Amino acid sequence: MTDAPGEAASPADVHRPEPSLSGVDLARVALRAAKQQARERGEQVRQKRESKRRGLRSGARADGRDPVPLGAAMRQLIVERGWEAPAAVGGVMGRWPQIVGPEIAAHCVPEHYAEEARELSVRCDSTAWATQLRLLAPQLVARLNTELGHGAVKLIKVHGPAGPPRRYGRLRAPGSRGPGDTWG
Repeated sequence: MTDAPGEAASPADVHRPEPSLSGVDLARVALRAAKQQARERGEQVRQKRESKRRGLRSGARADGRDPVPLGAAMRQLIVERGWEAPAAVGGVMGRWPQIVGPEIAAHCVPEHYAEEARELSVRCDSTAWATQLRLLAPQLVARLNTELGHGAVKLIKVHGPAGPPRRYGRLRAPGSRGPGDTWG
């Protein structure tokens, strides 16, 4: 050991035990040092093995190449691609009768979800049901947002029944829209 305060210790001084330690204390210090060296060597060996076999085989521990259950793989794919909202809305379209009730579901069907505008388009089989659904739209938006998460649906666009298809026959004038020319 050195006497001067700013002087560095020599390598021989570092390994020399302090005179106040007894035999048991010396053994504990030596054991602690040996354990630390073993940990460091073990870490170095592990890193060397990892670098050698990187990409060759899976081994006993789990990695990205191991098989996973289908449900977990689908959840991971949905999260990676950012499909959480469309997948949730797709689930709502499948559970429409449970969400809105059997009476409304018998007359109104969800058709399309616009993700950017967060609008759900619903088609009704009569104008009376379309009017009724327009009145219930704020409550349905609230119920859908509790199912999907806040702000998933901002607006429900309600469409009435589609008109009859245009019929073309021998007695039609070119460019005519049929009865739509005069009414409707």
